[in-house]
Amino acid sequence: MTDIAFDTQPQLSGETLTLRGLQAEDRDGLYAAAADPKTWAGHPASDRYKREVFDAYFDFLLQAGDVLVVADNASGRIIGCSRYYAAPDQPAAISIGFTFLDSRYWGGNTNFELKQLMLDHAFSRFSEVWFHIAPTNIRSQKATAKFGAQPVYQATLDLSGTPAAWMCFRLDRDVWQQRRAARLG
Repeated sequence: MTDIAFDTQPQLSGETLTLRGLQAEDRDGLYAAAADPKTWAGHPASDRYKREVFDAYFDFLLQAGDVLVVADNASGRIIGCSRYYAAPDQPAAISIGFTFLDSRYWGGNTNFELKQLMLDHAFSRFSEVWFHIAPTNIRSQKATAKFGAQPVYQATLDLSGTPAAWMCFRLDRDVWQQRRAARLG
């Protein structure tokens, strides 16, 4: 990470979620959240629900660092993860990505609360946040746009060991504050 003053693995707590740094012992808990094929429907890695595919992904996340697991406060169960990272196209900025949630948590307030916690933390230090989304991942593009992020350009970037095409979205602090206020009242 380019800014050593920014904590990329804070513990963040909200009304229904707690985020904390990923640990090696989280493998089985995170896999339980990833094991449903529906969770990866529409995602470029649509077979990530398979244990051998997930294990390689988990190893990447653990080695990459800066990953937060998402836990449901009511059950204590891990329901997904997300990551802060510095992308090669915006090395002085912060990016959020590699996010997935157990499909049982789709369609409600969970993704908003997850991103609210991460964005509020990021905007305490940065004036903009970047998201890199696969062109085929329409669900994530729509979800990101709901936060006020706008597509700025497309690029081929190596974010996970293999260059790939990404849609690059930017969210400015002022836009986020307006969206957050409108949503929370």
